[in-house]
Amino acid sequence: MLRGQDILLVLRIQASGVDSFANLGQSIGISASQTHLAASRAMISGLLRQDLSVRKLALLESLIALKYFFPAARGGEARGMATAGSAPPLNAQILQDEGLGPVWPTSEGNMRGIACEPIYKTVPLAAAQDPVLYQYLALVDALRIGNAREQNLARAELEKRLIDK
Repeated sequence: MLRGQDILLVLRIQASGVDSFANLGQSIGISASQTHLAASRAMISGLLRQDLSVRKLALLESLIALKYFFPAARGGEARGMATAGSAPPLNAQILQDEGLGPVWPTSEGNMRGIACEPIYKTVPLAAAQDPVLYQYLALVDALRIGNAREQNLARAELEKRLIDK
């Protein structure tokens, strides 16, 4: 069964490639042994090949269904890092209303918003280090918590990034 760190690892590989398990783990805030276990689970699930390349169609299908397996718990107002429609790339396409947008709670965040639990606890750390990964993770959250328009925009953007390349 997949875990949140497994999805995070696959998205990190998709965003920036593979170097070593130690570096992969460090970039997403988990140990090298946890990274190896996450990669093994992702291979068993069909998201990664043995050479650690991403099976993009399988990843896309999994991300679309993610809201059913990793529902996002929403909290109160918090300081954090923008996600979903409040973060790139969707924030350029979505006119934000006067309300607070979703954020991953973190003391290093630069925005006040409504707390949204990420797919794994180290997501804000990983996103802060890699702008491409940040965009993938924000798109995933748009699928998890967004309204129908945000979900459609996120799905189209993910299809463009994963399939239309």
